Amino acid sequence: MLLDRDQVRLGATSLQAAAAPSVQFAPRATVRRTPPAWARRYTLALVLLESLAAAVAGGAVLLTHRDSLSAQQPLLWAVVALVLGWPALLAANGAYSERAYGTGSDEYRHVGRAGLLLIAALGLISYAAALDLSRGLVVVAVPALTVATLLVRFAARCWLRRLRALGSCTTRVIVVGRGGAVLELAERVRRERFAGMDVVAACVTPESRDLVAAGLGVPVGGLDDVVAMARDLGAETIAVTSASETAAQYLRQLSWQLEGTGIELLVAPGLIEVAGPRLHIRPFEGLPLLAVEQPRFEGWRRVVKGGLDRSVAALALLLMAPVLLGIALAVRLTSAGPVLYRQERVGVNGQTFTMLKFRSMVADADRQVEALSADNISDGLLFKMRVDPRVTPVGRWLRRLSLDELPQLFNVLGGSMSLVGPRPPLPGEVARYDTQISRRLLVKPGLTGLWQISGRSDLPWEEAVRLDLRYVENWSMAMDLLILVKTFRAVLSRAGAY
Repeated sequence: MLLDRDQVRLGATSLQAAAAPSVQFAPRATVRRTPPAWARRYTLALVLLESLAAAVAGGAVLLTHRDSLSAQQPLLWAVVALVLGWPALLAANGAYSERAYGTGSDEYRHVGRAGLLLIAALGLISYAAALDLSRGLVVVAVPALTVATLLVRFAARCWLRRLRALGSCTTRVIVVGRGGAVLELAERVRRERFAGMDVVAACVTPESRDLVAAGLGVPVGGLDDVVAMARDLGAETIAVTSASETAAQYLRQLSWQLEGTGIELLVAPGLIEVAGPRLHIRPFEGLPLLAVEQPRFEGWRRVVKGGLDRSVAALALLLMAPVLLGIALAVRLTSAGPVLYRQERVGVNGQTFTMLKFRSMVADADRQVEALSADNISDGLLFKMRVDPRVTPVGRWLRRLSLDELPQLFNVLGGSMSLVGPRPPLPGEVARYDTQISRRLLVKPGLTGLWQISGRSDLPWEEAVRLDLRYVENWSMAMDLLILVKTFRAVLSRAGAY
């Protein structure tokens, strides 16, 4: 997500000690923002579904003990507490927070933490009170309930994103700052519509008003018009870009003006691609500073990632052996040339390796690139054609379903690639990288990645690079798992596959 509400949240309570000598504001009672109607309905639906999941999990445990249920009253009460307490525990962990809906991995982390706390609580209570609770309740039912809740959240998120793509279930936002920064922020917000932000106005410096008005097509005011425009347009959020005009004094006064309105104030820290656990607010003697941790490319998480990569790749190769054999026969029997296409790619720290794919083009495809250069539709370092005459009939089918990339599982098994990571570049591309793009080489390239689930070949070069850099700067195991899940949907949709 472009603008993470957890990154920077400024409110009146954190600014009470500051006072602007030139502006006086009477203190007003803090208004707790009422969630919009769609958020209340969404939350209610989640509570009902997750209570039902808890009832099913608890009922399954009771059924396994139906013969001795009369002698196991503690188990019956534990199941009742599970049904009533599971939504309450989720709420206590922030799983019903509006800002977690629809984007980011916080929602899934909240659910996972609630599941771990429930297992720990049941185990502790059972031991401390000497209750004869079923092991199936703690070891099977609660983990199954946690997984079921995660599936409910994923399905609900897909539904919510479809609604947001249609313009529903959004938050009305006014973007504030200097012209260029406002245009960039608004463009990113509009492009990532699943984040649920709808830019309804902008407040900029006088020299930027015409530029922003032409670029955004929304009402544009001055930096002093924020509160009035928010009131007139019913805006729920003010998003401030990082620029000199929106520095300390202006933000203090703006936060004072928003006291008592219930309007949320967000600040883009200027580090657009850095988010999640790397950003923290650290107070130094009352001065809040934004701490940016260094990205970590080593440590136990890398070990776990490498072990998971190899384990999943080995299991996938074993289970998909008949499919791989069938594809190999289809390639071999329908066109002249080898079954596998081998190409040199650049991996982690600039080390080259041989990447494997099922051959989807004619055998001499590489030698025809220069002759087809006039039809290249790429705006960057890649060569792309929407209808490439070099692709074989079987290859076109393989590319549509991304089946030509399955042999890269051998690369993952050998350690030169990962299941999730940046797109593996060609040596010719790397030779033209600048310092910024070279950061893609700090991690292993992946069989899939943010580029795969965001449009594949339809992405502009700049956007593909931005997605790879976002992954490098913010990677986590939760992000990897989320990308793997979304990859299946991207493959089935066949968007950008040619």
